Amino acid sequence: MHGLLSGRSVPLLGAAILGVLLLVAIFAPWLAPYPPGQMDLLHALEGPSAEHWLGTDEDGADLLTAILHGARLAVLVGFSTVLVCLAVGLLVGSVAGWYGGLVDELLMRLVDLVMAFPGILLAILIIFITQQPSVWTVVLALSVTGWASYARLVRGQVLALREREFLLAARVLGASTPRILLVHVIPNVMAPVVVQATFGVAGAILAEASLSFLGLGPQGSPSWGALLDQGAHYFLLTHHLATFPGLAIMVSVMGINFLGDGLRDWLDPHRLEIP
Repeated sequence: MHGLLSGRSVPLLGAAILGVLLLVAIFAPWLAPYPPGQMDLLHALEGPSAEHWLGTDEDGADLLTAILHGARLAVLVGFSTVLVCLAVGLLVGSVAGWYGGLVDELLMRLVDLVMAFPGILLAILIIFITQQPSVWTVVLALSVTGWASYARLVRGQVLALREREFLLAARVLGASTPRILLVHVIPNVMAPVVVQATFGVAGAILAEASLSFLGLGPQGSPSWGALLDQGAHYFLLTHHLATFPGLAIMVSVMGINFLGDGLRDWLDPHRLEIP
């Protein structure tokens, strides 16, 4: 029973949670019961009711509407950050692993330097410099250090592949280095990279929520972290304003991590098959 739960059901549950999150992000304007930001000051900070299923915030705005629209920001930041990190990491890691020598040494020292900085603190610094953070400012801030782990992973995979027969054959046949990297190397290193990217989406969603909780998230966009910050101010008065955004963050991150665990087990060629 335990093997069935951990081996199959948990990744499927993670995939289902991610699927629901994506659908909510896409169809939030049609799923939300009220326009975002519509205020009803007479019913501010009310708990769940028939009119407002998850209650209202300090301005009387519907909390369910804010959470549904907050999913759009979470998905946009999460996937955009991973795409930027993935593009830079693939480029740096494949070049370092393929050429080796001085090129590898210089690029890996750059990776070490980037990874020495606490990512969230550097993101805060970048946002402070820009003063009015937008979605793309947050994506940039999270990507400045995020690419380094992908580069290190790709570099290790390329080093393991570099002397394989099919790559030696491609070089003998006169294939150019860019063609070898794009056609032969990168497709063969993508399995562990996809797994790391899955966890990266969850990490980016959590990082965006943390920045928004500190008041450094995208301005003018509903955010789960900003809702959680608002709920923290009124927690002694009412719990719903912190509880529901917190649950949205927890379930989303947990579900994506479940999917990442499943992909890691599925794509691991050395995994043990237990009947």
